[in-house]
Amino acid sequence: MESKRDSTTRFGNRAPSYAAFRPGYPPEAIDAVLAGLGDPSTLTIADVGAGTGISSRLFARRGAKVIAIEPNLNMRSQAESDPNVEWREGTAQHTGLSDASVDLVVACQAFHWFATIEVMREFARIARRRVALLQYERDERDAFTKAYSEVVRAYANDDTEDLRQRGIAAFAAFPESRISRTEAFSLQEMDREALLGRAASSSYLPASGARAEALRRDLNELFDRYASGGRVALHMVTYVLIAALQR
Repeated sequence: MESKRDSTTRFGNRAPSYAAFRPGYPPEAIDAVLAGLGDPSTLTIADVGAGTGISSRLFARRGAKVIAIEPNLNMRSQAESDPNVEWREGTAQHTGLSDASVDLVVACQAFHWFATIEVMREFARIARRRVALLQYERDERDAFTKAYSEVVRAYANDDTEDLRQRGIAAFAAFPESRISRTEAFSLQEMDREALLGRAASSSYLPASGARAEALRRDLNELFDRYASGGRVALHMVTYVLIAALQR
């Protein structure tokens, strides 16, 4: 399977599900990104590939000013309004921001779509202090999470899951920087609707037709097998990689 690199458009019909059913990031992950930078209210953050604003809002709630950069209109239109978040149309390759205009750049569940040396140079150009990657993955040491992952892999249309791992490896070689890495663990608790919605938000899973119907059937069976009190929980690990820029 090959990944379709149309990352600026591929989430267009997934935007409502993405906004409603994607998890956030644990507080420890946000803490790690901001550690050592002082009062968050003094910071300006560029959130590149901001999607529907899940990560942007978390940084904004800490008091930071966030410039959310997202090329997909459908994704931007699903964002909740926040006085500390300014939305702009742009891409990772062409952010439209001036040199050293933000304290840090973050890419949250997005870096794998644009993990090139050109993008890393763009991030280093606009950031004064650091660049960070946040990426959550399923922790398959948990039985339900492993079973869900097996269903996802069985229906995947492309190699997005491998692409995410390659994105982490690329970021770990961020030029002219000192790299640190931490992990933060969390749960995404879901009822049946949320489980189906979580899968519907994934651009590499079928959205219509016979394979989509089969996917939903398998997920319903999975829910029936593992649910307790009408809910299941995905065990998640968020990887936080920080490139401290060496000027």
